[in-house]
Amino acid sequence: MAIFKGAGVALVTPMKEDLSVDYEKLEELVNFHVENGTDAIIICGTTGEAATLSHEEHLDVIKACVEYTKKRIPVVAGTGSNCTETAIYLSQKAEEYGADGLLVVSPYYNKATQDGLVKHFTAVANSVKLPILLYNVPSRTGCNILPETIVKLVKNVDNIVGVKEASGNISQVAKLMELAEGQVDLYSGNDDQIIPVMSLGGIGVISVLSNIAPKETHDIAAKYLEGDTKGSLELQLKYLSVINALFKEVNPIPVKKALNLMGKKAGSLRMPLTDMSEANTAILEAEMKKVGLL
Repeated sequence: MAIFKGAGVALVTPMKEDLSVDYEKLEELVNFHVENGTDAIIICGTTGEAATLSHEEHLDVIKACVEYTKKRIPVVAGTGSNCTETAIYLSQKAEEYGADGLLVVSPYYNKATQDGLVKHFTAVANSVKLPILLYNVPSRTGCNILPETIVKLVKNVDNIVGVKEASGNISQVAKLMELAEGQVDLYSGNDDQIIPVMSLGGIGVISVLSNIAPKETHDIAAKYLEGDTKGSLELQLKYLSVINALFKEVNPIPVKKALNLMGKKAGSLRMPLTDMSEANTAILEAEMKKVGLL
């Protein structure tokens, strides 16, 4: 059984003025998503600035998110690392804290061979009982998890169940699903490709857009799953310009700006990420107004 179907939000980590984690705002955001139809919360991923959280903060945020969500929707914890031992440690603690699943990114910077990826992900999976989604985002990690590798892992490791595919390469996704024979839970990792990925057998999206448009992103996926492809397509295209504006600068710079424009007070970003430029902020604000988000 899939961890979730539909739209999971890649949740931001709200910060106070001193750049410490704002747990009060985090609870508000969790409740906002539960109330507006988000199907799962993905905590401490790329959008959650996991790269600049200490291990203690990382785990505290996961624990808090699980507590705030109160099992109303699944919580998937980002626990990947370029160090296998660290990924195991984070994964075991997330399981202890009550997460419903794990999102494990491919090792970054040091990268790995495909054989190394198999050994890395297998070691992490064998250390826990939770279902695991692989996270393929080669533009950030410099390491592409090939379709053959994903299928090998899903078929041979019981609790590796699927993948967040953010390569942007639809041909690669098609190859994956050809080889997978229905055994991979596929999620789009790109908001502008929700329908293309779902048309190949995907069951949802792990979304940045959901941070500011949770109901609408839920509806894109839900309508497709219900067979209303026309309605799903209309929504995908309606929000395409907003999606493009959310990636005018590296994620999560724009989405935090968007939340602040909406009065959600997500705070600033930890360096080396910096605030969105005035020119790109103006574009983002204009596109949000066009679709009624402001």
